[in-house]
Amino acid sequence: MNFFRKQSLSKWLIHLWFIIFSVFCLIPLVYVISISFSTESDLAVDGYRLIPKTFTTFAYKYLLKSPDQLITGYTVSVTVTVLGTVISLLITAMLAYVLSRKDFRGANKLSFFIFFTLLFNGGLVPWYILIKKYLFIGDSIFALILPYVIMPWHVLLMKGFLSEIPLALIESAKIDGAKEWRIFWQIVLPIAKPAMATVGLFIAFVYWNDWWLAMLYIDNEKLIPLQYMLYRIMNNIQYLSSSIKPGTVNIDISRFPNETARMAIAVMAAGPILVVFPFFQKYFVKGLTVGAVKE
Repeated sequence: MNFFRKQSLSKWLIHLWFIIFSVFCLIPLVYVISISFSTESDLAVDGYRLIPKTFTTFAYKYLLKSPDQLITGYTVSVTVTVLGTVISLLITAMLAYVLSRKDFRGANKLSFFIFFTLLFNGGLVPWYILIKKYLFIGDSIFALILPYVIMPWHVLLMKGFLSEIPLALIESAKIDGAKEWRIFWQIVLPIAKPAMATVGLFIAFVYWNDWWLAMLYIDNEKLIPLQYMLYRIMNNIQYLSSSIKPGTVNIDISRFPNETARMAIAVMAAGPILVVFPFFQKYFVKGLTVGAVKE
């Protein structure tokens, strides 16, 4: 009986610890949402609060003054994220599968080459010249997709997952007459679903959160993604807040959205990812634990 009591007590302590940890993880998110629905004057007087003292949607109304621009930003971001994730995930899986094959003689050399690019790269100027002067894909949607198609860390992560597939399974498929492409599409990929979901989620985060490529290569307003559009809005707010002097214009600067707009931008940018993530959570957890236990 004492043993079972100790077991139940330890479980309760573990559950309590994770509940406390989860609460501390949720509090910053609640603060962000609360601040986005607060007024600038309340923040200046009372500071941050979990529940807004004065509930207002002024920051969101300010950001939604140009709904067409916002819709365009969401459309571009979703398109780039979906296409980029699919293309990058397939190429990453194919490259990682080759590296994971123990019967491939050049696997170690190629793995070292990929790892080397994690430490050193050509730099921004050569990459800019490549995109603009040689590939001629500047100011196009391909400029937002191509730079992140192959990321060394994702390749090495996928390789670790695929290395757990027994070589005997592949050899038995070859004996049955299956070719390499059929082995990859019909045997390897179905087994690697958790790994694909995990790496795919990482890739989607990269594409969704990126604004740097748009700032470098995009001039067409119809190709501005959401993150870069919100970044420009935030810069405009900061410029106006710092440039307008009290009394020079008939504007109440204390009501002008600054901190509240920052948090509203964070909510609008992170909202879709927060909605999508729960649907991939079970695959994400499985993917993280693949290869963690050796028989």
